[in-house]
Amino acid sequence: MTKKLLTILVLVFTISTGFSQTREELKAEQAAKKDSISALQGQVDDLQKQIDQFPGWKFGAFGTIGASFSNFNNWYGQGSPNNSAGNITITVNPHAKLDREKYFWYNTGNINLSWVKFDDKDDPNDDDSFRESSDVFSVTSLFGYKLTKSIAVSTLGEYRTTIIKNFNDPGYLDLGVGITWTPIENLIVVVHPLNYNFVFADNDAIFESSLGAKVVANYNREFGGLKFNSNLSAFMSYKDSDLSNWTWINSLSYTVWKGIGLGFEIGLRDSKQEALNYAFGQWDPATEVEPNFENVDNDVQVYTTFGLSYNF
Repeated sequence: MTKKLLTILVLVFTISTGFSQTREELKAEQAAKKDSISALQGQVDDLQKQIDQFPGWKFGAFGTIGASFSNFNNWYGQGSPNNSAGNITITVNPHAKLDREKYFWYNTGNINLSWVKFDDKDDPNDDDSFRESSDVFSVTSLFGYKLTKSIAVSTLGEYRTTIIKNFNDPGYLDLGVGITWTPIENLIVVVHPLNYNFVFADNDAIFESSLGAKVVANYNREFGGLKFNSNLSAFMSYKDSDLSNWTWINSLSYTVWKGIGLGFEIGLRDSKQEALNYAFGQWDPATEVEPNFENVDNDVQVYTTFGLSYNF
């Protein structure tokens, strides 16, 4: 009996040891393969960097897209117990860039469109349609001839307007020449002391074209799945500071899976002409003083967007 028990214990120990050795061997093999994958991924990343640095056209786009819909029936805890609401937002930041030994040509765009609706089912007279809540459209084209590695003589064209409503009213077209400076990788600074700002609008009493200086700064960077782009565009009128304007747009996206992730965008803008035009639209001549450039409230315009992001 003792001999049989001893034999069983030896057999169990042998099997356990075998399993343990097999498990450790599998772990070691797994670790070796992980190291191989890491090494291969490093080589792939290095090749991608070489591809990105190779002169030629480069195309791409990223942005955010989001939507939300809700419906309430007999929800008495709120002011409108029967309602339906919705929000749709789309942003696109495309680019097409060519970089050669002696010259470059950069083309970029920014589009931010959103619609909202709120339908109070108990109010037959309310507006239950989708209405635009943000409407931004701009395209920029910059061509430069390189004098040195970081300095180029350049010409720039930039057009901005809205497209859902009031297309080209106002619309802004900047055309100018000057210098482009690229002090570090991914940073572009444009200084054009000779620039004409064409303004298209129905209200010629407020909107006026003028000669001035144009300054544009763009910085974009990628950190793994994180992509960041910041663009500042400013026009300084030589005729009157009331005709100057600037726009600063910052976009951020983080890729989670196959180009899809989370995105955030914030835009800031200052335009006294637009502030005065809006004030005229709200002005009540019977009770208010007529708005003008001296008394208008020129608050900084702000929009923010958050939602799912995409990259391609």
